[in-house]
Amino acid sequence: MVMTPPHPAIPAPVTAAPSRKPGTAPRRTAPKGSSARQHAAGAPVADKTGHAPAPQHDDDAPLSDGGFVATPDERLVVSLASLTQKAAAYLPEEDLRRIREAYRVSDEAHLGQFRTSGEPYISHPIAVAEILAGWKLDADSLMAALLHDVIEDTSVGKQTLIERFGPQVAEIVDGLSKLERVEFATKEQQQAESFRKMLLAMARDVRVILIKLADRLHNMQTLGAVPPEKQRRVARETIEIYAPIANRLGLHELFRELLDLSFKALHPFRHRTLQKAVQAARGNRREVLARILESVQKALPEAGVTAEVFGREKTLYAIYRKMRDKHLSFSEVLDVYGFRVIVESVAQCYLTLGALHALYKPVPGRFKDYIAIPKINGYQSLHTTLVGPFGTPVEFQIRTREMQRVAQSGVAAHWLYKAEKESFSDLQQRTHEWLQSLLDIQSQTGDSLEFIEHVKVDLFPDAVYVFTPRGQIRAMPRGATIIDFAYSVHTDIGDQAVAARVNQQPVPLRTELHNGDVVEVITDPNAKANPNWLSFVRTGKARAGIRHCLKTLKYLESVDLGKRLLDQSLRALRIDPSTLDAQALERGARDAAAKSVEDMYADIGLGKRLAPVVARTIALQFGNKSAAAALIRPRPAPMLISGNEGAAVTYSPCCHPLPGDDIAGHLRGGHGLVVHRAECPIAHRQRAKDAERWTEVDWSDEVGGLFRTEVEVVVRSDRGALGKVAAEIAASEANIVHVSMDQDAAESATMRFALQVRDRVHLAQVMRNVRRLSEVAKITRN
Repeated sequence: MVMTPPHPAIPAPVTAAPSRKPGTAPRRTAPKGSSARQHAAGAPVADKTGHAPAPQHDDDAPLSDGGFVATPDERLVVSLASLTQKAAAYLPEEDLRRIREAYRVSDEAHLGQFRTSGEPYISHPIAVAEILAGWKLDADSLMAALLHDVIEDTSVGKQTLIERFGPQVAEIVDGLSKLERVEFATKEQQQAESFRKMLLAMARDVRVILIKLADRLHNMQTLGAVPPEKQRRVARETIEIYAPIANRLGLHELFRELLDLSFKALHPFRHRTLQKAVQAARGNRREVLARILESVQKALPEAGVTAEVFGREKTLYAIYRKMRDKHLSFSEVLDVYGFRVIVESVAQCYLTLGALHALYKPVPGRFKDYIAIPKINGYQSLHTTLVGPFGTPVEFQIRTREMQRVAQSGVAAHWLYKAEKESFSDLQQRTHEWLQSLLDIQSQTGDSLEFIEHVKVDLFPDAVYVFTPRGQIRAMPRGATIIDFAYSVHTDIGDQAVAARVNQQPVPLRTELHNGDVVEVITDPNAKANPNWLSFVRTGKARAGIRHCLKTLKYLESVDLGKRLLDQSLRALRIDPSTLDAQALERGARDAAAKSVEDMYADIGLGKRLAPVVARTIALQFGNKSAAAALIRPRPAPMLISGNEGAAVTYSPCCHPLPGDDIAGHLRGGHGLVVHRAECPIAHRQRAKDAERWTEVDWSDEVGGLFRTEVEVVVRSDRGALGKVAAEIAASEANIVHVSMDQDAAESATMRFALQVRDRVHLAQVMRNVRRLSEVAKITRN
């Protein structure tokens, strides 16, 4: 959000702006203590004291909103000439006319607003548009760049932009505008919601993020004018979100520059130190570089290759990160020499590779062919490391001119050629798939902070390439598992995965994938996502898919449980649930303030509503005497537990109830039904405080599955005692989930086992068998 100078205004005449040349902004002047904007048409009227009302400004807003200082005394002129010159190189005159019109609207809207550096605010939109013109983006993009802050910071609305510049430009500008006027609980939530809005707008139109990245680049280039704390916050945001997005879209030059500028803001002293060290080292490296360059320029024509060869220098951030991550000294990092070779065709790339391998010995394992298998962001090149003169490692990147253009501008390199769908490049197709995955994650995520975390996870810089059984290549982030692969193919395959084969060998679902793996996922239509998968999946799409499946599953199970609880309460009121028609239930849901009957059941199952209260609400619809009598003397029948209710029913870890135990049910808000043993002391205390949330439950005759319980065994400290007890438990057909052991004294020890058994009778059998061991002094159930 922008603001005019913060100090009070003293009404005074403003110097008239002289006539201006085409392509320049009007000159702005203002007397000391006043702002030009307050003298513009529509400026706030001064109050009785002569002070104009101060506009609101959030000092903690992201940098694109900028802080503003008082109007400088000197006249400032901002030129549009450089932008129009760049745009004229590839756009027709009609587009240039529309760009000038967008400039005039933006210039008028931002009149009197200044950046923290003291420049008129209009200089920022112009600079952003110039960056985009360098990428050769279309006229709508340049117009949106010039207008990108008007909805957010001025009185110009979206409808005005639609009328003057069309819906496309208005939609892009709206996608770039943050949610400043909506109330949020925290600053983080507001920022996350604004990011989500921008990323979803980007999924509809990639130009939104291209403009935002250019906006962020210019803000980073002028970051020195803001306070150090804000510099660090904006730099961290750039490293975490914007630089990875630039890399993901193939904007490598922008990616490198954003990282370097962020490094400078976060660690200014380290940046200065490395900068001086690199400048000092250049002189020492010149001789070696010249010798390698001379040898390569001689060898390539002999192999019939026409090429441009030039040295490639690491960025300061790349040097710093390599020193930090690999614990290397500065000289060790700078000891690697880099060259880039640009040729005319793909065939010449491989000819060049052969010529270089004949010139210097290649380092084993350091060759990568990104031409045959491009990176997920569309990057293509041959990478090889050779042993150069004096034994120094030399890195070569070999690519065509088109590959170089894509490496520099990424998806923006193809923007002008995107008019027809059939002309989509491979990079655009990959970008489209990634943007579509953002929409998939959004549809499965309700919380904006969670959505941003998923997106951060998906902005992976590295990838492995695996194959489907039909030979299709899929790029996955390094560390991705079979479950990640399954969800990348289709959400249903992920949800229903039960087993897998990698390279025709059976493997666990948590197996990490490697380059060249052929992955086959085996599914079962009745299977569901496992919550344990969240502990090892790598991609945001898999994580969002698992959580969505679990939420849906829990909702359906809660609906079933809620219906059973309501039926139990209705029977207690002597109302047969089978006699209720849909209208009676809908009226009951309406009276209970639920959106639908299904939501009412789900809320009851989750403990958000009490079944007896809802049942009484429904009973009031009937004017019969039996219902009225039942309201006075309810007779609840216990709800039966079968053990297969899923997440809607849980068994309390404080007492671990088993089939055969006397039990009681506690409805915890948002957690469903929690089953306790009837004699559980914690249950007794809770029941005394909150009796209405307790319901009668009992075990079904057809209860099934295994249930967790805990036992404590006191044994003599004989060798092999633990092994004998564990063997006896296993022989009794019980599973050991966990075991711990305390040494009580020299002669005895206490073992604590977490077991899985069928029921109370099965546990009694296990305890009898263990008790017969000569080493066992005592065994008790916890």
